[in-house]
Amino acid sequence: MEISSDLDVEELLLLYALSRSQRKRVWVHDINQKRKDLGEYHRLCRELASHEDRFFTYFRMSQDLFEELHELLIPKISKCTTNWRTPISTRERLVICLRYLATGDSHQTIAFSFRVGRLTVGGIVKEVCTEIWNTLQPEYMPSPTEETWKQSEKGYRETWNFPNCVGSVDGKHVSIKCPKNSGSEYFCYKKFFSVVLLAIVDPCYKFTVIDVGSYGRHSDSGIFENSIFYRQYIHGKSLLPDKPLPGTEEPVPHVLIGDEGFALKTYLMRPFPRALATQDERKTNFNKRLCRTCRVVENTFGILAQKWRIFLRPIDCDVDTAIDIIKAACCLHNYLRTKQGTAILTPESEDENVPMRALITHRPTNRRSTTAAFETREQFVSYFNQ
Repeated sequence: MEISSDLDVEELLLLYALSRSQRKRVWVHDINQKRKDLGEYHRLCRELASHEDRFFTYFRMSQDLFEELHELLIPKISKCTTNWRTPISTRERLVICLRYLATGDSHQTIAFSFRVGRLTVGGIVKEVCTEIWNTLQPEYMPSPTEETWKQSEKGYRETWNFPNCVGSVDGKHVSIKCPKNSGSEYFCYKKFFSVVLLAIVDPCYKFTVIDVGSYGRHSDSGIFENSIFYRQYIHGKSLLPDKPLPGTEEPVPHVLIGDEGFALKTYLMRPFPRALATQDERKTNFNKRLCRTCRVVENTFGILAQKWRIFLRPIDCDVDTAIDIIKAACCLHNYLRTKQGTAILTPESEDENVPMRALITHRPTNRRSTTAAFETREQFVSYFNQ
Protein backbone atom coordinates (compact mmCIF):
# COMPACT_ATOMS: atom_id res chain seq x y z
CA MET A 1 0.00 0.00 0.00
CA GLU A 2 2.82 2.39 0.77
CA ILE A 3 4.41 1.75 -2.64
CA SER A 4 1.10 2.43 -4.41
CA SER A 5 0.61 5.61 -2.42
CA ASP A 6 4.09 6.85 -3.36
CA LEU A 7 3.38 6.13 -7.04
CA ASP A 8 0.13 8.08 -6.88
CA VAL A 9 1.96 11.10 -5.43
CA GLU A 10 4.63 10.91 -8.12
CA GLU A 11 2.00 10.71 -10.87
CA LEU A 12 0.17 13.74 -9.48
CA LEU A 13 3.41 15.73 -9.30
CA LEU A 14 4.27 14.72 -12.86
CA LEU A 15 0.82 15.76 -14.13
CA TYR A 16 1.12 19.08 -12.31
CA ALA A 17 4.56 19.74 -13.82
CA LEU A 18 3.26 18.92 -17.31
CA SER A 19 0.28 21.22 -16.88
CA ARG A 20 2.60 24.02 -15.79
CA SER A 21 4.87 23.53 -18.79
CA GLN A 22 1.95 23.45 -21.21
CA ARG A 23 0.21 26.53 -19.75
CA LYS A 24 -0.20 29.16 -22.41
CA ARG A 25 1.97 32.23 -21.91
CA VAL A 26 0.96 35.41 -23.70
CA TRP A 27 3.06 38.45 -24.56
CA VAL A 28 0.07 40.82 -24.46
CA HIS A 29 -3.18 40.23 -22.57
CA ASP A 30 -6.28 39.61 -24.70
CA ILE A 31 -7.86 42.84 -23.42
CA ASN A 32 -4.79 44.89 -24.31
CA GLN A 33 -4.67 43.45 -27.81
CA LYS A 34 -7.72 45.61 -28.55
CA ARG A 35 -5.78 48.76 -27.65
CA LYS A 36 -5.82 50.22 -31.17
CA ASP A 37 -9.59 49.78 -31.39
CA LEU A 38 -10.79 50.53 -27.86
CA GLY A 39 -7.89 52.20 -26.01
CA GLU A 40 -8.36 55.74 -24.73
CA TYR A 41 -5.64 57.15 -26.95
CA HIS A 42 -7.09 55.70 -30.15
CA ARG A 43 -10.66 56.77 -29.38
CA LEU A 44 -11.09 59.70 -26.98
CA CYS A 45 -7.77 61.46 -27.67
CA ARG A 46 -8.44 61.60 -31.39
CA GLU A 47 -11.89 63.08 -30.80
CA LEU A 48 -10.41 65.75 -28.53
CA ALA A 49 -8.41 67.13 -31.46
CA SER A 50 -11.67 68.63 -32.77
CA HIS A 51 -12.43 70.41 -29.47
CA GLU A 52 -9.68 72.78 -28.37
CA ASP A 53 -11.23 73.54 -24.98
CA ARG A 54 -11.61 69.86 -24.08
CA PHE A 55 -8.12 69.15 -25.42
CA PHE A 56 -6.67 71.82 -23.12
CA THR A 57 -8.53 70.42 -20.11
CA TYR A 58 -7.33 66.90 -20.84
CA PHE A 59 -3.67 67.64 -21.62
CA ARG A 60 -3.24 70.88 -19.62
CA MET A 61 -1.92 72.57 -22.76
CA SER A 62 -3.03 73.63 -26.24
CA GLN A 63 -2.68 71.40 -29.29
CA ASP A 64 0.09 73.60 -30.69
CA LEU A 65 2.16 73.30 -27.52
CA PHE A 66 1.52 69.56 -27.32
CA GLU A 67 2.75 69.11 -30.90
CA GLU A 68 5.80 71.26 -30.22
CA LEU A 69 6.64 69.27 -27.09
CA HIS A 70 6.12 66.02 -28.98
CA GLU A 71 8.50 67.09 -31.76
CA LEU A 72 11.18 67.86 -29.18
CA LEU A 73 10.82 64.46 -27.52
CA ILE A 74 10.48 62.19 -30.57
CA PRO A 75 14.24 61.41 -30.87
CA LYS A 76 14.44 60.68 -27.13
CA ILE A 77 11.43 58.41 -26.54
CA SER A 78 11.01 56.52 -29.82
CA LYS A 79 11.44 52.74 -29.87
CA CYS A 80 12.51 50.44 -32.69
CA THR A 81 10.05 48.05 -34.34
CA THR A 82 11.10 44.40 -33.92
CA ASN A 83 9.97 41.05 -35.26
CA TRP A 84 8.20 40.43 -31.96
CA ARG A 85 5.96 43.49 -31.78
CA THR A 86 5.29 47.04 -32.86
CA PRO A 87 6.22 49.54 -30.10
CA ILE A 88 3.84 52.07 -28.58
CA SER A 89 4.12 55.28 -30.60
CA THR A 90 5.94 58.32 -29.24
CA ARG A 91 2.71 60.34 -29.26
CA GLU A 92 0.86 57.76 -27.18
CA ARG A 93 3.78 57.49 -24.76
CA LEU A 94 3.70 61.24 -24.22
CA VAL A 95 -0.09 61.17 -23.78
CA ILE A 96 0.16 58.45 -21.12
CA CYS A 97 2.78 60.42 -19.19
CA LEU A 98 0.89 63.72 -19.36
CA ARG A 99 -2.35 62.04 -18.32
CA TYR A 100 -0.61 60.49 -15.32
CA LEU A 101 0.78 63.88 -14.27
CA ALA A 102 -2.52 65.66 -14.88
CA THR A 103 -4.71 63.25 -12.91
CA GLY A 104 -2.46 61.55 -10.38
CA ASP A 105 -4.28 58.28 -11.07
CA SER A 106 -2.51 55.01 -10.28
CA HIS A 107 -0.50 53.15 -12.90
CA GLN A 108 -3.16 50.45 -12.90
CA THR A 109 -5.96 52.94 -13.62
CA ILE A 110 -4.01 54.46 -16.50
CA ALA A 111 -3.17 50.97 -17.77
CA PHE A 112 -6.83 49.92 -17.89
CA SER A 113 -7.81 53.15 -19.62
CA PHE A 114 -5.17 52.95 -22.35
CA ARG A 115 -5.20 49.12 -22.51
CA VAL A 116 -1.51 48.64 -21.80
CA GLY A 117 0.33 46.80 -19.05
CA ARG A 118 0.74 48.32 -15.58
CA LEU A 119 4.51 47.90 -15.70
CA THR A 120 4.47 49.44 -19.17
CA VAL A 121 2.85 52.57 -17.75
CA GLY A 122 5.47 52.76 -14.99
CA GLY A 123 8.31 52.46 -17.49
CA ILE A 124 6.79 55.05 -19.82
CA VAL A 125 6.24 57.57 -17.01
CA LYS A 126 9.81 57.28 -15.74
CA GLU A 127 11.41 57.46 -19.18
CA VAL A 128 9.29 60.30 -20.56
CA CYS A 129 9.65 62.38 -17.37
CA THR A 130 13.42 61.94 -17.49
CA GLU A 131 13.54 63.06 -21.12
CA ILE A 132 11.20 66.02 -20.48
CA TRP A 133 13.68 67.28 -17.89
CA ASN A 134 16.73 66.60 -20.08
CA THR A 135 15.13 68.31 -23.09
CA LEU A 136 13.41 71.33 -21.51
CA GLN A 137 15.71 72.18 -18.60
CA PRO A 138 18.57 73.74 -20.62
CA GLU A 139 16.18 76.28 -22.20
CA TYR A 140 13.35 76.74 -19.72
CA MET A 141 15.19 76.34 -16.41
CA PRO A 142 18.84 77.03 -17.21
CA SER A 143 21.50 77.70 -14.60
CA PRO A 144 20.99 81.31 -13.46
CA THR A 145 23.40 83.97 -14.66
CA GLU A 146 24.03 87.53 -13.51
CA GLU A 147 21.51 88.73 -16.10
CA THR A 148 18.93 86.29 -14.68
CA TRP A 149 19.26 87.85 -11.22
CA LYS A 150 19.13 91.37 -12.63
CA GLN A 151 15.87 90.69 -14.48
CA SER A 152 14.41 89.04 -11.40
CA GLU A 153 15.39 91.99 -9.19
CA LYS A 154 13.78 94.39 -11.65
CA GLY A 155 10.54 92.40 -11.57
CA TYR A 156 10.38 92.24 -7.78
CA ARG A 157 11.16 95.96 -7.54
CA GLU A 158 8.60 97.11 -10.09
CA THR A 159 5.78 94.61 -9.52
CA TRP A 160 6.07 93.76 -5.83
CA ASN A 161 7.79 96.92 -4.49
CA PHE A 162 10.61 94.94 -2.89
CA PRO A 163 13.94 96.27 -4.24
CA ASN A 164 17.17 94.30 -4.05
CA CYS A 165 15.16 91.05 -3.99
CA VAL A 166 16.30 88.50 -6.59
CA GLY A 167 13.97 85.62 -5.72
CA SER A 168 11.41 84.14 -3.39
CA VAL A 169 12.43 80.81 -1.82
CA ASP A 170 10.43 78.11 -0.12
CA GLY A 171 10.38 74.35 0.40
CA LYS A 172 7.40 72.00 0.26
CA HIS A 173 6.86 68.40 1.25
CA VAL A 174 5.76 66.22 -1.69
CA SER A 175 3.98 63.15 -0.36
CA ILE A 176 5.31 59.76 -1.52
CA LYS A 177 4.63 56.17 -0.56
CA CYS A 178 6.87 54.71 2.13
CA PRO A 179 10.25 53.88 0.54
CA LYS A 180 11.63 50.42 1.27
CA ASN A 181 14.23 50.14 4.04
CA SER A 182 14.29 53.92 4.56
CA GLY A 183 13.57 53.98 8.28
CA SER A 184 12.45 57.44 9.36
CA GLU A 185 14.57 59.39 6.84
CA TYR A 186 11.59 60.41 4.68
CA PHE A 187 9.08 60.68 7.54
CA CYS A 188 8.18 64.35 8.05
CA TYR A 189 6.61 66.17 10.99
CA LYS A 190 3.15 65.98 9.35
CA LYS A 191 3.23 62.20 9.85
CA PHE A 192 3.65 61.10 6.24
CA PHE A 193 6.56 60.16 3.99
CA SER A 194 7.86 62.89 1.70
CA VAL A 195 10.66 64.33 -0.35
CA VAL A 196 11.28 68.05 -0.33
CA LEU A 197 10.91 70.35 -3.31
CA LEU A 198 12.98 73.47 -2.58
CA ALA A 199 12.52 76.25 -5.14
CA ILE A 200 13.58 79.80 -5.92
CA VAL A 201 10.96 81.61 -7.99
CA ASP A 202 11.14 84.73 -10.16
CA PRO A 203 8.43 87.46 -10.15
CA CYS A 204 6.73 85.84 -13.18
CA TYR A 205 5.83 82.68 -11.23
CA LYS A 206 8.52 80.59 -12.91
CA PHE A 207 11.07 78.38 -11.20
CA THR A 208 14.60 79.78 -11.33
CA VAL A 209 16.24 76.95 -9.38
CA ILE A 210 14.86 73.76 -7.83
CA ASP A 211 16.38 71.19 -5.48
CA VAL A 212 14.44 67.91 -5.26
CA GLY A 213 14.86 64.76 -3.23
CA SER A 214 16.02 65.80 0.24
CA TYR A 215 14.72 63.78 3.16
CA GLY A 216 11.35 64.90 4.51
CA ARG A 217 12.68 65.10 8.06
CA HIS A 218 15.17 67.87 7.21
CA SER A 219 14.47 71.60 7.63
CA ASP A 220 14.34 74.23 4.88
CA SER A 221 17.52 75.92 6.10
CA GLY A 222 19.44 72.66 6.28
CA ILE A 223 18.34 71.62 2.79
CA PHE A 224 19.11 75.06 1.37
CA GLU A 225 22.61 75.22 2.84
CA ASN A 226 23.43 71.71 1.59
CA SER A 227 22.13 72.33 -1.93
CA ILE A 228 24.27 72.61 -5.05
CA PHE A 229 22.81 76.08 -5.63
CA TYR A 230 24.09 77.31 -2.27
CA ARG A 231 27.60 76.03 -2.93
CA GLN A 232 27.72 77.52 -6.45
CA TYR A 233 26.10 80.91 -5.94
CA ILE A 234 26.06 81.89 -2.26
CA HIS A 235 28.77 80.27 -0.15
CA GLY A 236 31.59 82.81 -0.10
CA LYS A 237 30.00 84.75 -2.97
CA SER A 238 27.16 87.19 -3.64
CA LEU A 239 24.28 86.89 -6.10
CA LEU A 240 24.79 90.49 -7.27
CA PRO A 241 26.97 93.35 -6.00
CA ASP A 242 25.50 95.42 -3.20
CA LYS A 243 23.61 98.55 -4.23
CA PRO A 244 21.63 101.24 -2.37
CA LEU A 245 17.89 100.93 -2.00
CA PRO A 246 15.93 103.55 -4.00
CA GLY A 247 16.36 107.02 -2.47
CA THR A 248 19.20 105.95 -0.17
CA GLU A 249 22.98 106.01 -0.39
CA GLU A 250 24.20 103.11 1.76
CA PRO A 251 24.83 99.85 -0.21
CA VAL A 252 22.54 96.96 0.75
CA PRO A 253 23.02 93.28 -0.23
CA HIS A 254 20.76 91.63 -2.78
CA VAL A 255 18.65 89.05 -1.00
CA LEU A 256 16.30 86.15 -1.33
CA ILE A 257 13.14 86.25 0.76
CA GLY A 258 11.59 83.34 2.64
CA ASP A 259 9.26 82.45 5.49
CA GLU A 260 9.95 81.35 9.06
CA GLY A 261 11.33 78.03 7.83
CA PHE A 262 14.61 79.76 6.95
CA ALA A 263 17.22 81.33 9.17
CA LEU A 264 17.90 85.05 8.80
CA LYS A 265 21.06 85.67 6.77
CA THR A 266 22.64 88.62 5.01
CA TYR A 267 21.51 87.04 1.73
CA LEU A 268 18.09 85.83 2.97
CA MET A 269 15.38 87.87 4.69
CA ARG A 270 12.67 86.31 6.84
CA PRO A 271 9.82 87.98 8.78
CA PHE A 272 10.02 89.03 12.40
CA PRO A 273 8.39 86.65 14.91
CA ARG A 274 4.73 87.55 15.34
CA ALA A 275 5.15 88.33 19.04
CA LEU A 276 7.75 91.01 18.21
CA ALA A 277 5.93 92.41 15.19
CA THR A 278 2.70 93.08 17.09
CA GLN A 279 4.59 95.37 19.47
CA ASP A 280 6.33 97.43 16.77
CA GLU A 281 4.54 99.03 13.82
CA ARG A 282 7.79 99.29 11.86
CA LYS A 283 8.31 95.54 12.07
CA THR A 284 4.65 94.94 11.19
CA ASN A 285 5.04 97.00 8.00
CA PHE A 286 8.17 95.05 7.07
CA ASN A 287 6.38 91.74 7.64
CA LYS A 288 3.45 92.80 5.47
CA ARG A 289 5.72 93.78 2.59
CA LEU A 290 7.83 90.64 2.85
CA CYS A 291 4.92 88.21 3.29
CA ARG A 292 3.05 89.72 0.35
CA THR A 293 6.10 89.19 -1.83
CA CYS A 294 6.59 85.67 -0.47
CA ARG A 295 3.18 84.83 -1.92
CA VAL A 296 4.90 84.64 -5.31
CA VAL A 297 6.51 81.31 -4.43
CA GLU A 298 3.36 80.12 -2.60
CA ASN A 299 1.22 80.90 -5.64
CA THR A 300 3.72 79.19 -7.92
CA PHE A 301 3.42 75.97 -5.92
CA GLY A 302 -0.37 76.37 -6.06
CA ILE A 303 -0.38 76.76 -9.84
CA LEU A 304 1.90 73.74 -10.17
CA ALA A 305 -0.31 71.51 -8.01
CA GLN A 306 -3.59 72.60 -9.61
CA LYS A 307 -2.33 71.93 -13.14
CA TRP A 308 -0.45 68.71 -12.37
CA ARG A 309 -2.65 66.96 -9.84
CA ILE A 310 -0.11 64.24 -9.20
CA PHE A 311 0.85 66.51 -6.27
CA LEU A 312 -2.59 66.19 -4.66
CA ARG A 313 -1.96 62.61 -3.51
CA PRO A 314 1.03 60.46 -2.52
CA ILE A 315 3.21 59.57 -5.51
CA ASP A 316 3.13 55.78 -5.68
CA CYS A 317 6.62 55.21 -7.13
CA ASP A 318 10.12 54.60 -5.88
CA VAL A 319 12.02 57.68 -4.74
CA ASP A 320 14.13 58.07 -7.88
CA THR A 321 11.06 57.98 -10.13
CA ALA A 322 9.21 60.41 -7.85
CA ILE A 323 12.13 62.84 -8.18
CA ASP A 324 12.02 62.51 -11.98
CA ILE A 325 8.26 63.22 -11.92
CA ILE A 326 8.66 66.35 -9.76
CA LYS A 327 11.47 67.72 -11.92
CA ALA A 328 9.50 67.08 -15.12
CA ALA A 329 6.40 68.80 -13.71
CA CYS A 330 8.45 71.89 -12.73
CA CYS A 331 10.01 72.03 -16.21
CA LEU A 332 6.58 71.70 -17.85
CA HIS A 333 5.36 74.51 -15.59
CA ASN A 334 8.08 76.85 -16.88
CA TYR A 335 7.54 75.69 -20.46
CA LEU A 336 3.82 76.48 -20.35
CA ARG A 337 4.27 79.78 -18.47
CA THR A 338 6.77 80.89 -21.11
CA LYS A 339 4.80 79.75 -24.15
CA GLN A 340 1.33 80.71 -23.02
CA GLY A 341 2.43 84.16 -21.93
CA THR A 342 0.26 84.14 -18.81
CA ALA A 343 0.02 87.57 -17.23
CA ILE A 344 1.77 88.18 -13.92
CA LEU A 345 -0.55 88.20 -10.93
CA THR A 346 -0.31 91.44 -9.01
CA PRO A 347 -0.99 91.99 -5.30
CA GLU A 348 -4.39 93.47 -6.22
CA SER A 349 -5.38 90.41 -8.27
CA GLU A 350 -4.46 87.77 -5.71
CA ASP A 351 -7.12 85.64 -4.08
CA GLU A 352 -6.24 85.78 -0.41
CA ASN A 353 -8.70 83.00 0.42
CA VAL A 354 -7.14 80.26 -1.72
CA PRO A 355 -5.63 77.67 0.67
CA MET A 356 -2.49 75.75 -0.19
CA ARG A 357 -3.40 72.14 0.62
CA ALA A 358 -1.46 70.12 -1.93
CA LEU A 359 2.10 70.80 -0.74
CA ILE A 360 2.94 71.16 2.94
CA THR A 361 5.35 73.82 4.16
CA HIS A 362 8.11 73.30 6.71
CA ARG A 363 8.07 74.17 10.39
CA PRO A 364 9.58 77.50 11.52
CA THR A 365 13.21 77.43 12.57
CA ASN A 366 14.82 79.26 15.49
CA ARG A 367 18.43 79.12 14.36
CA ARG A 368 20.62 81.98 15.54
CA SER A 369 21.57 84.73 13.12
CA THR A 370 24.59 86.99 12.85
CA THR A 371 24.71 90.68 13.72
CA ALA A 372 25.30 91.49 10.04
CA ALA A 373 22.05 89.71 9.13
CA PHE A 374 20.07 91.73 11.68
CA GLU A 375 21.65 94.93 10.38
CA THR A 376 20.73 94.08 6.79
CA ARG A 377 17.12 93.44 7.77
CA GLU A 378 17.02 96.70 9.70
CA GLN A 379 18.05 98.56 6.53
CA PHE A 380 15.01 97.10 4.77
CA VAL A 381 12.80 97.96 7.77
CA SER A 382 13.95 101.57 7.63
CA TYR A 383 13.33 101.76 3.89
CA PHE A 384 9.79 100.35 4.10
CA ASN A 385 8.93 102.79 6.88
CA GLN A 386 10.16 105.97 5.24
